[in-house]
Amino acid sequence: QVQLVESGGGSVQAGGSLRLSCTGSGYTFSSACMGWFRQAPGKEREGMTVIRTNSGSTWYADSVKGRFTISQDNVKNTLYLQMNSLKPEDSAMYYCAALPGIPSTCTTARLLSGYRGQGTQVTVSS
Repeated sequence: QVQLVESGGGSVQAGGSLRLSCTGSGYTFSSACMGWFRQAPGKEREGMTVIRTNSGSTWYADSVKGRFTISQDNVKNTLYLQMNSLKPEDSAMYYCAALPGIPSTCTTARLLSGYRGQGTQVTVSS
């Protein structure tokens, strides 16, 4: 079955960087819509970025554009999220998500119907 395992979270000071990883299995990694979400306590889940793993095309939410970068390694079946210039408001549980196949649309809304990992916590202190 499809499994997604995130890693790389932790605590960092404002202005610092972290790189999250998400290793996928049980599906063809190079033919999927994948992305990253986050959710802070008491806040709605936010879709931050998506990528089509067959083409590498990406989309970013305005809140992370220019600071976060999504990338993939199809040999390692791993999705990455490089996060730079972190702010305290970036503190949240971060999840990766996957929708196997090549859907006609690859958006955060579409990914909500896909698979999700258990998450990794990111805490940014001021």
